[in-house]
Amino acid sequence: MNTRERIRAEIDHIPDDRLGELYRLIQHFQEAHAAPPKPGILAKLRTITIQGPPDFAANLDLYLSGEKRVGEDVP
Repeated sequence: MNTRERIRAEIDHIPDDRLGELYRLIQHFQEAHAAPPKPGILAKLRTITIQGPPDFAANLDLYLSGEKRVGEDVP
């Protein structure tokens, strides 16, 4: 008799009014041993880094419009 069959045999001996409790225990066991969740999109976005001039965040609009270019002196 393998383990699955032994477990099923034991379940057959559990009173019906206790099966809900066993079911919750099995669910908890499965959740505790489940694979870790894959990182979500926000976790992935947090890992993105960029290289730019020190004033890039402060002058983003100027860089996007072309009024300021990377390599220009920072005032």
